[in-house]
Amino acid sequence: MTILEEIVAYKRKEVAERAATHPIKLLEQSLYFNSDCVSLKKYILREDKSGIIAEFKRKSPSKGIINAYADVEKVTIGYMQAGASALSVLTDNTDGHFFGGKNEDLMTARKFNFRPILSKDFTVSEYQIIEAKSIGADAILLIASVLTKEEVKQYTALAHNLGLEVLLEIHAEEELEKFDLDISLVGINNRNLNTFEVDFENSIRLAQSLPNGVVKVAESGISNPQNIIELKQKGFEGFLVGESFMKTAEPEIAAKRFMKEIKE
Repeated sequence: MTILEEIVAYKRKEVAERAATHPIKLLEQSLYFNSDCVSLKKYILREDKSGIIAEFKRKSPSKGIINAYADVEKVTIGYMQAGASALSVLTDNTDGHFFGGKNEDLMTARKFNFRPILSKDFTVSEYQIIEAKSIGADAILLIASVLTKEEVKQYTALAHNLGLEVLLEIHAEEELEKFDLDISLVGINNRNLNTFEVDFENSIRLAQSLPNGVVKVAESGISNPQNIIELKQKGFEGFLVGESFMKTAEPEIAAKRFMKEIKE
């Protein structure tokens, strides 16, 4: 079993347990459930912003613990002040097994930030989409490699019905066929989720196959400002950056320096 398969298997069990204790009717009573969402697409395309989706995460399966003690409020406010277009918050809720994420992190970030927030999770159920809306997310992640084409279409329709935007993540050419015309944001993962190796050239090739008008987001493995400059030249408009910031003692300061270098 690959790491990705292990995560998805654990996720299905975890979601079923959570749905039993926190039914959808309870989620729909949330303060955020009927609130308007902020557009991730619009903020990525704003010329006065960096295009960076700055991520808050404590650990990863490939790196282990990255930053166990980072403060969500301090880091996400710092990201916003540094010029990030949006935030990404890990909400994997797997008891700290894989990414150390939790819904409370996103809810805390929501209290202190007006920028769009992506709920970063392995979505395998409609329940998670409703849950994302209930905790204040503006967008959700759908990973093509773990979903069928029909599921991508079904989950996208539900998300849009709730006012959420969808970032569809792909890594391989065969996953392009799962793209749905209603999706306006596609993330191309530079890191293979099975081997965790980074390959920018693969991402550039895939980006060239996407329809015009789709916002292209480069994900993972971005370690320096030069990566972003080069990816922009290849048509990417958004850039998901997490580990480069989170591995430092003060992620928000690292983000500020990083974004300043892009402008220079």
